[in-house]
Amino acid sequence: MKIDVKDRTIITMYAKNPDVSQEEIAQQIGLSQPSVAVRIRKLKEQGAIETHTGINPLKMGLYVAKVDVTTSNTIPIMEMFQSCPYFANGFTVSGKYNLCLFFISENISALEALVNNHLRTHEAVSELDFNIIISSEKDFIVPTVLTAGETNEPPCGEHINCETCISFIGKKCSGCPATMKGHGWLT
Repeated sequence: MKIDVKDRTIITMYAKNPDVSQEEIAQQIGLSQPSVAVRIRKLKEQGAIETHTGINPLKMGLYVAKVDVTTSNTIPIMEMFQSCPYFANGFTVSGKYNLCLFFISENISALEALVNNHLRTHEAVSELDFNIIISSEKDFIVPTVLTAGETNEPPCGEHINCETCISFIGKKCSGCPATMKGHGWLT
């Protein structure tokens, strides 16, 4: 992908203000609004400009956990969390820890329960490192789907019943937001 100075300016303007108008961009780079629209369309098609709506968990008072995992198979771990409401993102990486996962929750104990009940017990996981993010240099926006209706089946596919889970009963886990069995305000 090749981008020129005008494309760089467009990308930078979007990064600073996702609501920037094409008129403002046109004035800044000296092109017509239709020409800017064509460039923006091409940049979006190439993946140079992406727009996501979500929440900033740190500004909302939520906790963010970074969990580095050593696993013999990254695929089942990533698949397990694809629909988890607590899952923010995951990366397959090089090095000792070959999987880096980010989770969000209203309390640390829910994050610990998630890690203890789903990752530490997983047969493909041999080691992990669990850390809480203290601060962020830039806004950390997590595309989040907050469940509007109750379901009895957790989206992760794990058949853990909150009502009989020791972590949930002991209020060390907030429960699954999708099943609406939670103790927390996010659930």
